[in-house]
Amino acid sequence: MSRSARLAPTVAPSLRTLTVALSLTLTLGLTACSGTGGVHATSGSAGVGDPYFPKSGNGGYDVTHYDLTPAYTPDTSDTSETRDSATAPTLTASATVTARATTPLSTFDLDFQGMKVNSLTVDGKKASWTRSGQELKVRPSAALRKGRTFRTTVHYSGTPETITDPDGSDEGWRPTADGALALGEPTGSMAWFPGNDHPSDKATYDITITVPKGLQAFSNGELRSETTTGTARATTYSWHTPQPMATYLATVAIGHYDITRTTTRNGLPVYVAVDPQEAAASRKVLARLPEIMEWEEYNFGPYPFSSTGAIVDRGGDAGYALETQNRPFFPGAPDTATLVHELAHQWYGDSVTPKTWRDMWLNEGFATYAEWLWAEDHDGDTAQQTFDALYRGTYFDDKADDDAVWAFPPATPTSAAHISDSPVYERGAMVLHKIRRTVGDARFYDIIQGWAATHRHGNADTADFTAYVEKMAPGKDFTEIWKDWLYGHGKPARP
Repeated sequence: MSRSARLAPTVAPSLRTLTVALSLTLTLGLTACSGTGGVHATSGSAGVGDPYFPKSGNGGYDVTHYDLTPAYTPDTSDTSETRDSATAPTLTASATVTARATTPLSTFDLDFQGMKVNSLTVDGKKASWTRSGQELKVRPSAALRKGRTFRTTVHYSGTPETITDPDGSDEGWRPTADGALALGEPTGSMAWFPGNDHPSDKATYDITITVPKGLQAFSNGELRSETTTGTARATTYSWHTPQPMATYLATVAIGHYDITRTTTRNGLPVYVAVDPQEAAASRKVLARLPEIMEWEEYNFGPYPFSSTGAIVDRGGDAGYALETQNRPFFPGAPDTATLVHELAHQWYGDSVTPKTWRDMWLNEGFATYAEWLWAEDHDGDTAQQTFDALYRGTYFDDKADDDAVWAFPPATPTSAAHISDSPVYERGAMVLHKIRRTVGDARFYDIIQGWAATHRHGNADTADFTAYVEKMAPGKDFTEIWKDWLYGHGKPARP
């Protein structure tokens, strides 16, 4: 995520009517248990106990695949492309998700906020459910045995919600001038599909989107097919994400786009969708995407996914850029630094994903330091000069922004409202620069490339990172860095 873009003022959109069909099927492992014996089961927890979002995620199962098939129909009574005349949207849908029971389950929860559940089955059999806030509690007809898979199908409809984060920014399902946009960090995915909405549970995805003919639909992964039916006057786009992805990184962008499909020099597919209003302003920077990818692979190691690209929508469609997997989202034409930042997240955040939201600096500190390294390699300030300016308090134009760098330790944000604040970004990058100065350039690049390789497509936390650094640089003393820079309160006494 780009902090500067995240903190930009958002435009509160009026809602456009839409219809989307979405049915969610979860394949989790099922073994029947009679009411008189067999499986001794318990209820899966509602929430995984995240320190900042305790209700997010659920216990008792591990999702391995989502198959979502939303169908979008705008309000035919409103042909205007201005959000002032848009009306409230509705959704209906079908989808399939595969996962594994990690404990015997009599009930389990899905994160799902808003909209009406019309029917629900577990492995083809009707199941009962109750709702409370963001929790959809499912009781299958028979207990689920540990280690087996089971399938849950949810049919639902209604008005999808735009969720306001603790920091005041908006996510979830966002109506736009000519379509819709789904953004999920940190908890917005539950607004448009039921699931295990926490970064600790990653899965592969198939997202098949049907839209009226004339609109395009972009999502994560690779486009498997694009089919237009004359009778239905609709086009279906089937996107496949073969590598694991956290729910907050799933996206759908529906609207009118200028679309290009190319490859990098090593054959990596590149999908780029740009709103026509942003095409001219975006052209020059997006032309550098293959160059940036090549530079990041050189510095961070092999690219962890099977395609790359970008989605550029209108500036008012969101107030922040986001590292949606395979193709980051940008509200308006990005500058080069922001493109470098969001693409770096594909290694740090998307492939190596934090275990909890407390570990956000492992996403944002790395992506911010990527900006410093790019500037250093392209005739800008060196990373040392940027570090020194931040320490002296001369980096930002506003003294309040300079002071904010020291508001809290990057490894322990003060609350959910502050996980995207400056210490997570700038001071997180300063921690990495301190490591680089301690071990030297050769060992530093071994560390950051090895970190990305060791935890590729997995989850890690701050303790994992500090242990990895110490293992990779035996004989070096990191006590001051961890104590004063990573976990320490206030400005360290020495730069």
